Amino acid sequence: MTAGARRFPFFEEVPAPAGGEGWESMYPYYLVPAAETREQEQGRLWFADTMHWSRGCYPLGSVIAEAAYLGAGQNSTRIFALPGSLGLDLRVQHGYVYIAPVPVTDPAEVARRTELFQARAGHYYRNWDELYERWKNAVQGLVEDMRGVRFPALPEFEPMETVTEARGRSAGWQLLADFRRVIDDLFLVWQRHFEFLNLGYGGYIVFFQFCRQAFPEIPDQVIARMVAGIDVIAFRPDDELRRLARLACELGVDDLVDGTDVDRSRAALAGTEPGRAWLAAYEKAQDPWFSYFAEYGFTHDQDTWLSNPSIPMTGIARYVARLREGAEIDRPVARLRAERDELVAEYRALLTEEEAAQFDDLLHLARTVFPYIEEHNIYVEHWAHAVFWDRMRELGDFLVTSGFAEAGDDVFYLHRFELEQVLNDVAQSWAIGVPPRGAGRWAAEVRRRRGVVAALREAAPEPAYGTPPETITDPFAIMNYGITDEQVAAWLGRSGPDAGELTGIGGSPGVVEGPVRVLRSERLLDRLRPGEILVCPITAPSWGPAFSVAGGVITDIGGLMSHAAIVCREYGLPAVVGTGAATTTLRTGDRVRLDGRTGAVTVLERAPAVAT
Repeated sequence: MTAGARRFPFFEEVPAPAGGEGWESMYPYYLVPAAETREQEQGRLWFADTMHWSRGCYPLGSVIAEAAYLGAGQNSTRIFALPGSLGLDLRVQHGYVYIAPVPVTDPAEVARRTELFQARAGHYYRNWDELYERWKNAVQGLVEDMRGVRFPALPEFEPMETVTEARGRSAGWQLLADFRRVIDDLFLVWQRHFEFLNLGYGGYIVFFQFCRQAFPEIPDQVIARMVAGIDVIAFRPDDELRRLARLACELGVDDLVDGTDVDRSRAALAGTEPGRAWLAAYEKAQDPWFSYFAEYGFTHDQDTWLSNPSIPMTGIARYVARLREGAEIDRPVARLRAERDELVAEYRALLTEEEAAQFDDLLHLARTVFPYIEEHNIYVEHWAHAVFWDRMRELGDFLVTSGFAEAGDDVFYLHRFELEQVLNDVAQSWAIGVPPRGAGRWAAEVRRRRGVVAALREAAPEPAYGTPPETITDPFAIMNYGITDEQVAAWLGRSGPDAGELTGIGGSPGVVEGPVRVLRSERLLDRLRPGEILVCPITAPSWGPAFSVAGGVITDIGGLMSHAAIVCREYGLPAVVGTGAATTTLRTGDRVRLDGRTGAVTVLERAPAVAT
């Protein structure tokens, strides 16, 4: 922040970290701050999207940022005409992704857009189930289309069928077409992502606003609990871990399931008939439920449960331990549904007959759209991203085979337009049998960029840049990212890492005291002990096993509709989300009091400074 002014630094005021100089050239020009757009950039609030790019963005990874926020903007602004929001502007600064809500402030324009929105969104709300089924088929089709693309080495001669079938095209042309096809599919997946997401938020927000107006004292979490008890495939991977834990106990091989040495565990299981039966069940569960990123797959270097089987095996072993203790490992769905029905009846009884009818309609809409908010992650962030990155790795291997790259991962140091230039160079030179013209040029540039990316990733991002508005109104920023007036004030006035209290958003009700466990990655989940309060940047669906162990959850990022908040309500765990800096303020072993109703986290006792 800047002294004496209620604003964050401007982009141009913060120098790149040592070694990161020249980072701007790694991204398309329209993604980086520029002098000609400086006034516009200074006047907006840009907050770091570390929910999705927690460790910064490689040059090729910027394509997902482009795809995501193009989808968000087009659906908000041009297709559904959200009344108060034009979407999110995008910049990359020092390798991190920053976004800025673009509001509609003119009341007349809001009114004009409201009329359009009601007609367009109303069509989706009336036909939600049918359209959502079509959505699933469309997204799965795009994922399968990407899966079907291959990047084989270019042949010396085209196969004879090229002549006998009069194909009229070559492998070189197909290389370019297939690259564009994968990129196009990625963009279309993200168009689909926001086709429903803003409407999902919108349906919930309308119900939320009705409740706040009808019941002025109602806590936000109580409104959220009225739509709890959902059953969506987002919970299926964690359900599979629980099922496999029970099966291990039933087959008597529970002592052989070990996430710390997967190879040894597999070998031991393969040595017995019950163990082989369990391994068969494990293999069957993998497709598609373990095609699951440790985070959300926005960068190529994140593990999936398939690439790192210690993640699911650790989760299964943890559930086995809980079963041995006699603990209940299922989500308390029946209890949550009973509680929500009781809450609904209690508040509904306070309304007039006419108000109650409106309440019923809005509650039905909220419960109809709510599952998408959590479920879409499986289709887009996990399944689509996993296939996209697999294709890009294959393309990297192709460049090595073609003599253009020194290592397969060179491909991640080029942005998408540079990569298309490289492929054109390869195809052009292959066509006439001469060496590619840019191999040496790009090899030198990739070596330079490796150092730049490493330097940028060593530096923590600024939480925000620019000038905050008087009031944060963008529903997406509030509900998903937890960017509220209070959060901005906390960032501007943070008193330092020894602050005795953190403030976030009450994500799930309940008060709990206990020691914290700071974990920056799902790969460290085996360190979490029963009853500890999990402190992490964000959670993703693949953090599922943590929710049956933790006593509560605190996150840096997130709002009332973030994954951590939704899942904690489903597990009946107290949670405070969107604290901004819990992982850097708290230390493992600190004792805290977490109040999931008020959003306060109070440090009761400091632990000695040790590595977490």
